[in-house]
Parts: sequence; structure tokens; C-alpha cells
Amino acid sequence: MKRNLFLKILFSYLVVICLSFFILHLLVREQISKVMISGIEQELMHYAELVDLNTPQTMSANLREISKISKSRVTLVDGRGVVFADSEKAIAGLENHLFRPEIQEARLKGTGKSIRYSSTLGVNMLYVAVLIRAGEKIKGYVRLARPLHDVQGAVEQVYQSIFLAMLIGALVSLAIALFFSHRLAAPIRTMEEFTQRLRKGLPVGSIMLRTSDETRTLADDINYLVEELKDKIRLAHEEKNKLMTALTSINEGVVILNNHDRIEFLSPSLAGVLSGQYEDFLGKTLLETFRNAELQKAFESFKQTGESVLREIALGSSESIIMNVSLSGVQGLPGEEKTMIVFHDVTRLKKLERVRTDFVANVTHEIRTPLTAIIGYLETLQAGAIDNTEDARRFIDIILKQSQRLNRLVEDLMTISKIELGEINFRFEDVFLPDVIDNVLPLMEAKAVVKKISIENKIPYKIHHIKADRDRLCQVFVNVLDNAVKFTPEGGQVTLDAEEKAGGVVVTISDTGTGIPREEIQRLGERFYRADKTRSRELGGTGLGFSIVKHLMLAHGGKMEIESQPGRGTKVFLFFLLEAE
Repeated sequence: MKRNLFLKILFSYLVVICLSFFILHLLVREQISKVMISGIEQELMHYAELVDLNTPQTMSANLREISKISKSRVTLVDGRGVVFADSEKAIAGLENHLFRPEIQEARLKGTGKSIRYSSTLGVNMLYVAVLIRAGEKIKGYVRLARPLHDVQGAVEQVYQSIFLAMLIGALVSLAIALFFSHRLAAPIRTMEEFTQRLRKGLPVGSIMLRTSDETRTLADDINYLVEELKDKIRLAHEEKNKLMTALTSINEGVVILNNHDRIEFLSPSLAGVLSGQYEDFLGKTLLETFRNAELQKAFESFKQTGESVLREIALGSSESIIMNVSLSGVQGLPGEEKTMIVFHDVTRLKKLERVRTDFVANVTHEIRTPLTAIIGYLETLQAGAIDNTEDARRFIDIILKQSQRLNRLVEDLMTISKIELGEINFRFEDVFLPDVIDNVLPLMEAKAVVKKISIENKIPYKIHHIKADRDRLCQVFVNVLDNAVKFTPEGGQVTLDAEEKAGGVVVTISDTGTGIPREEIQRLGERFYRADKTRSRELGGTGLGFSIVKHLMLAHGGKMEIESQPGRGTKVFLFFLLEAE
């Protein structure tokens, strides 16, 4: 509450007080004048009636004494209006008084009075006249006159006393007005401070007033409304928290647009997906935020029809994120309708679908190639080539190689499928890495000797044991070493080394082979992917070796990383966990 309320109340009191005293001033002053004049009039009448008891001759002789006693001018007028005696002036210069108002009124009523300006004396005079009779005959008139400036002086004297009383009353009234203004404004000030704290969100209790009037009722109503408001705010916060928890916990991204088509909410899951590509979401339009024409068209279609819209949209420029986008309305008050857009990331599903398609195509191609060769050579043998011993033996060798290749392909596929389906039972134990390498190297030496490749084992014997399945660990090293020997030209070298790092063991297998382009390294763990497809098939590879290694390393809680450059060989890093302490 601002101070002008107190001033308004005080000013209202002051206006009432001043107006009351002004009216009182007018009424009292006039009334005092009337009372004073009436008193003088009565007094003069009494003197005039006393004078009337005497004979005219006696009155004339004692005129000045009578004037002194009555403190007035005494004039004696005969029945014709002629002045035959006056206490103040000589009668010779006086005009006829018969038609004076007081004389005429006395002639008719017996007494008369009049107030008028006396040109003779130059002041307002009060005239009182009494008729003198002798039986039925009018003998004359006795007129007494007194100046009204004496009356005015008496009025002023009385009025000064009254004014002093009025001034004291005004001061007392002002003090009372201040007191009551403060009393009236104090409860409102208390309620104002309460509502100000409430508006600022500060802790508030209840308004406690000691009054018993309407302000107490108003305070009780405010307390009730505040409690109701607190309950509703608490319920609204609970509902909002539930909604926010639901929106932030779901995997789908959610965007809510206000009635001005600007973003007022964007779920953290979507913000995480779009991080680095889009920023400053709140308060912007879809086009400003996402800069995607397809999304904008879908939104415009929804705004036109008001019906839910479902579209598949690619977001991003460098790496596209495929989203299933659903647009629907959120009911609200008229003019406050909102729009909810749900983004479901199907990028992984699309990639998996593409991988599945490529997998089926690759499997079909990989199986068809050896089968075609086997069927072709068998048909050739059936057609008569079997009679030629040399050709028949060569054909049978080719059929045997293609059959072995087909068998390896089937076995590798079964291994990957079993790992992914969890059908392989791993028997983890403390494994001494040098022992495993000593068992695997003899299997690789035969191929290495043919290509004159040296395999150097630098793994230290003082290294800690690792937690692993021995058989599957051997399979990992066989696949990696087989690739290293296979893609290293004659006279090259393959090196094994290991060191302990950050609670684990890192085994490095490096070769001096042809190397792999950097953009193809990340795809080496995919099924059937080959950096050099033609040469890989010539060497009998299935394209599943690194994929098997990748899955087995994940099953061991480790990982595989590859570094390579064309012409500088390849390094494969295998990260294993140490044995439990």
C-alpha cells in the first residue's frame, strides 16, 4: 500500500472538518448577530415603553437623561410626524418622520422597528418606535435608535471566543483524524506487505489482525485464498514434476511449441542427440532452430489441418539423424493451444536394417561364390573330365578348397550368432598371457615360413595374469595373427608386445603389411567387410575375422582398436582386464 491511501483518508477527514467549521462559522456568526440585535431590540423596546409612561413634557425635559440611561438616541415625534424633541440634534433641521418605516409600523401595530443606514450619523442604525395614545387619539411616537457598530463589536468579541473554541476543536479533530487514518490504513498496509512478499515468492504465514471490522474479514479471505493457492501451486508443481520426469526420462525427444509457434520446452534426450548441431532452442521457431525444410512443411501441414502428422525426417548436415516425427495438438484455453512434436530416433534401426540387408546380400554372395565353383567343377567332372586324371585331380583340389572355405564361413557365422545370442558359455579364469601366445604361435608359423615372414614375440613373462576364457582367447589371437600374416607381403615381420596400463593389459600386434585407409578402419569390425575385397577373397578370407575378435573382446569386458596407414602396416590393440585382486 502506498502512502497516498493514508493521505487520502486524512485529507477526507480534514475536508469534513474544515467544511463543518466553515458551515458552523456561517451559521454561528449570523445567529450571533441575530441574537445580539434581538436582545438590543428588546432592550430598546423596554426603554421605549418606560418612556411612554411619562407625559411628553416630562420626556422632553428629561430627554438627555433618558438617552444616557438607554444608551441610545431618543426622538419624540407628534402624531403628524413632526419631531418636537431629540436627544442628539436640534429639531429645527429635522424633517418629518411620519413616513419612516418604524413610525409607520408603530402606527399600525403599536410598535415598530427598522435597521437602515443613517445619513445623518453615517452608520447603520437600529430604530425602535412605540405609539403614544390618549384614548383613541394618537398623541405621538417615541423612537429610540442605537448604532449597530456597537452590536458588531459585541458580535466580534463573542465570535473570537467561539473561534478560539473552534480552533481548539479543529486541532483535537485533526489529532483524532490522524489517529483514525493510521488505524484505518494500518490493516491495509499489513495486507499489502503480505501480498508483496507473496508476489516475490518469499515465505509467508498468515495475516493476523486485531480488528473486528471488514478488514478482519478481508484478511481471513486472503488467508483462505493463499492456502487454496498454495495447494493448487503444490498440485501444479507435482503434476509438472511428473510430466517433466516423464518427458525427460523417455528416450523419445519432445518439443513443445507455444501458441506463438515458438519453442518453450525441449527434452534433454533430444538436446543430447542434437548437441553440437543445434543450439539456443528456447524462444525460437522450428525453422530457426532446426533449419529443416521437411520439418517445417510437416508443421505447416499440421497447422492447416489440425490433424496429427507423422513423417520420417533426416536432421543434421554432416551425419544425418533419421527421426520419426509426430506432430499433435495439446489442448488448452482458447488462444493458448500448444503443439507437441515427438522425435523418435530411428537412425540405429535404419543402420541395422542396412546392415541386415548388406549381411543377407554378403552371405548370399559369399555362399554362392564357392557353391558356384563347386557345382561348376562337379558338372565338368560329370561331363567326362573325370576320365582325365590330371584335370580331375586339379578340379577335386579346387572343389576341396571351396568346400573348406564354405565350411569356415559357416563356422564363423555360427560363432558370431552364438556370441550375440549368449549361447557360448565363457569360463573365465586367471590366464597367463605368455602361455597362450606360446600355444598359438606354432599354428601361425607354417603360414609365416611359406611367406618368409618373421614373428617376433616381445611379450614379457613378468606381466600379470588376466581374466579370460583360455579357448576364446586363443581364438582371438589366431584371428588377429592370421590376418597379420595373410596381409603382410613376403619378407615382412609381425611383432607381439604387451604392457600394463590403467588396471589392464594392452596387447599390441603389429605388422609391416599393406596397411588400411583411415576412413575404412572403423568398419573393420563389420561382418564381411574387407578393406581389400579382391585380395581377401584370393587369400581365402571370409570377412568375419575382425567381427569375431570384436565380439569376443566385448564379452571379455575389453575392446579392440586398430591403427593403420597405407604402406606402413597395421597395429591391433587388444585391451584386457587384470585378474581380480
